[in-house]
Amino acid sequence: MTVNRRRIGRLMKEEGLRVKTKRKFKATTYSDHDDPIAPNLLNRAFTVDKPDTCYVGDITYITTREGWLYLATVIDLYSRRVVGWSMADNMRTPLINDALSMALNQRKPKANLL
Repeated sequence: MTVNRRRIGRLMKEEGLRVKTKRKFKATTYSDHDDPIAPNLLNRAFTVDKPDTCYVGDITYITTREGWLYLATVIDLYSRRVVGWSMADNMRTPLINDALSMALNQRKPKANLL
């Protein structure tokens, strides 16, 4: 099957689609510091017996036409479900705090939550 690049280009233009080229990787983590590091209480024990005993979180970024969108999630390790989330155009502290607050307000875990 031959590819008609001009036709594909026209169709993409009609639909408002553009090619996005890869950019050079940029490190966003600074690990060479003397600041205290929190202890690893989870110690890679990712299997949990009861819900709302252990939450984990992550941040990902999504490219949009308006720039980067950052998404923070809080996940219950028991069910592997997202229990809190937050989005922002930056990776500042409120992004994480809002996701954790959502999880805590909706699930109301006990005081021994890890």
